[in-house]
Parts: sequence; structure tokens; C-alpha cells
Amino acid sequence: MRFIGNAPVDGEVRAIASGALATGEAVVVNSDGTVSVVAGSGSPESIGTQVTLPASGTVNYIAATFDSNSNKVVASYRDHANSNYGTAVVGTVSGTDITWGTPAVFKTSRCEYHSAAFDSNSNKVVIAFRDEAGSDLDYGEAVVGTVSGTSISFGTPARFNSGRTVRTSIDFDSNSNKFLISYMDQGNSFYGTCVVATVSGTSISFGPETVYASVSSNYPTTTFDSSNNKFLITNSTGSAGVAYVATISGTSVSFGSPVTFNSSGSNYIGAAFDSSANKVVIVFSDGATDPTSGAAIVGTISGTSVSFGSKTTFRTGGVVELNAAFDSNTGKVVVGYKDYIPGSDYDYIGQLISGSVSGNSISFPDDPIDFTQNYPNSIRLVFDSNSNKIVTVFRNEDATAQGASIVYQPDSLVTNLTSENFVGFANSGYADGQSAALNSTCSVDKNQSGLTAGQTYYVQTDGTLGTTPADPSVVAGAAISSNSIIVKG
Repeated sequence: MRFIGNAPVDGEVRAIASGALATGEAVVVNSDGTVSVVAGSGSPESIGTQVTLPASGTVNYIAATFDSNSNKVVASYRDHANSNYGTAVVGTVSGTDITWGTPAVFKTSRCEYHSAAFDSNSNKVVIAFRDEAGSDLDYGEAVVGTVSGTSISFGTPARFNSGRTVRTSIDFDSNSNKFLISYMDQGNSFYGTCVVATVSGTSISFGPETVYASVSSNYPTTTFDSSNNKFLITNSTGSAGVAYVATISGTSVSFGSPVTFNSSGSNYIGAAFDSSANKVVIVFSDGATDPTSGAAIVGTISGTSVSFGSKTTFRTGGVVELNAAFDSNTGKVVVGYKDYIPGSDYDYIGQLISGSVSGNSISFPDDPIDFTQNYPNSIRLVFDSNSNKIVTVFRNEDATAQGASIVYQPDSLVTNLTSENFVGFANSGYADGQSAALNSTCSVDKNQSGLTAGQTYYVQTDGTLGTTPADPSVVAGAAISSNSIIVKG
């Protein structure tokens, strides 16, 4: 038998209570030899039921953002059933459910390559997109949206590029109160290009277009680092993943030298700013493996440059369509992606996985969770800071290829229980600092209730007992009656 503190009396062990103990409570030993009740806070991982976007048929080119003024999620998409018009809809999260309002058209023409961000200064949503206006023009445009209740209304779209525009990406600079839009300028050899945008009321204006990469630049991402008041622009040059630090001054933008974050092919790039670690996390499909794996890398901005740690592979084989969002409630970066699973209905399924940044590294200690079995595309993640949930919006490649959404809550449980520190149950009530008697290893605790004789029980992270293991898995013991348990041996 283990001895903690004073010598045992009548088959018990004694230790000094750190905090009050109630009769029958599960107890752990602390690093200083005192004992405390098992306690936990937060919520376990959970995922809601898939909800279809309110479109009458197929959608594509999905984007999403969170309006922190109205506490609503805004999703935009191309609505095939309505002449491919640019459309947006407002979503309200409650628990792990989401309800969508009535869709609103923001452009009565064929709209592609949507991206969206929220202006916390003017409390407006801005959607950037490509307007297929005909005559092989495909202009780059943006529009300002105002959320009211469960509806959204729009100003007049304005043009930022009068040539063919591909794969827009937008984020908001809360320091200068400007947006930065990055895109591939197909009218200029697919060069990576950026433009600064300013909202005034329901209108938007633009500074000069500025080339940051004089090479074909696919999968551009635009991520604002609020600790340095800089943007990190990333893209794929076909042979490598490259990043650029961008600085807004007035209506212009300047760039530092390019830095390679992955020397092999890097596609389906996504990024998120971790405001706890003050790092940018880039996720991508890593061409160093075949089939491509899902990888992540941590970037640290200093001045006009960025440095990177070592990349972390979080999923091997066939990972594409990546996107990421930072959950400031759990301090985790959540990554969504499409994963190749041979033998599933569509061979590809949608998964979510959470990573934690430490220094210049990111780790993914937990297994991914499936959010759909139906071949998702246009996966977009957004963090709802009102409900502390991640909303995933995507296109489901089922029979109708409809837009869909699902609410996800990463594991936020914090507990003092470990796989080694459980010592038993308090046999009476004790105040903080008292010498407490504990029913420990191989003794019988008779202070429980509702047990089933012959059943093994596990200590849960909040100190209760359950018949299934928690994380960590800790055996409490075997019940011998409804109120008695033989403490684990």
C-alpha cells in the first residue's frame, strides 16, 4: 500500500487537504504531497448535425466569415439554381446547431472564387469575388454587406481588377482599418497580386494593384498578424510553398522578400493566426509524399520577414481542400480537409483535427473527427467567438452538390486528473489544511451511490464515476454494492 503524508490508520491513508474535500469525492495527490478533489472545467469534443444551406440546388465557391458585431456567421456562394448569382446568407449558432436566414443576392451575374472577411471598425462584411461578366473578362470585384438580425443587405459591388481574376483571399487589418485582397491575376501571367481596400458606409474603394510575386502563384492566402500589424501572404509557385510579409501604408502595400516554407509542391493552402502564441499557422497539401499528406508549419513574423519551424505531418495520404481557423477559447488551430479513404461512399471524407502551437512547432495529439462522408469541396472554417464554436461550411458532392454546414466544438476540458495521480476517495468531509483520511488502494469506500455491483468504474475528468474510460483513462475500482467500491489495486 502507498503511504501519503501520515501513517495509515484502519486501512486508510492520510494527507493534508488542499482545498475542501467532501465525503466520497475522488481525490488526487498534488506535486507537493497534498491532496485535492478531482476537478475539471470546459466541454468535451462534440459535433452537431449537418445542416444544408438554404439554396435550392447546387452551390460552389463557398466563403465564410464571422460578424462579431451581430454575432452571426455569414456564408457566400455561387447559386447554380439562380443563374449562378453571387449569394450570401446569415447563420446563427446555438449549441452545436446552426440555423440560416433567407439568402440575399449581392451580384446578378456569375460569381466565382469567393472570399470573405469582417471589418470590426465599420461592422461590415466584405466579400471579394470574380465576376464573370462575359466577353472573357472575369473582373475582380468586392462588395460590402451589412448584417441585421438574420438578414444581410449589400451596397454596389466595385471593381479592383479589370482583368481575369482567380482565387481571391481577403483579411482585415484592425490596425489600419483596411482590407488586403490577394489573388492570381490571370490577365498578367497569373502573377500574385494584392490590393488594399477601404470601406466607407456601404461602399468600398481600392488602392493600386501591386504585384508581390512575378511568377504563376496559385492558392493565395491572406492572414493578418495582429501582434505585428502585418499580413502574411502565402501561395504555391508549383514547385514550392512561399510566404511574403505585407505591410499596409495608406492605400498601398509593400512586401518583404519571399521565404520558402516548403520546398516541395504545396497546394490547397490555408492559414490562421494564433492570437495566443502570436504565430501564423500554414496548412497545406504536401507534395513531398504521394499521395499528398496534410502538413502544417508555424511562421513567426519579425519586421518584414518571416521564419518557420519544422513542418508537422498530421495526416498521411490524399489530403486536399485544406482550411484553418483559430479557436481562441481552446487555444487550438482547427484544420478542416478532405481525406482519401478507399472504400468509403465517395472515397473522400471530410475531417477536422485540432493542433496546439508551442514555440515554433505545432502538434496534433488527438485523432481527427469526421464531419461528412460525402466528398466535400470548398471547405471553409470560421470561429464563432460568441458561441465558442467552429462552423464548417462546405459543398457536399452528393447527388445534388448542395452547400452544407456543421458546428464543431473542440475538446476544451481542463482537469487535474492524470493517468497516475488518483489515490482514492475522501472518507469524510475535510476543510482546507486538515489532515484527511482517504480510502485508497485495495480498501473499500462505502460513500458512493447508484453503482452496479460487479461493474468496473472509471474516474471522469470532473471527479464523477462512469462505466466508460475518460481521457486520461483511470480505473476507480470495482463496485460490490450500490454504495461501495473496491478502490483500484
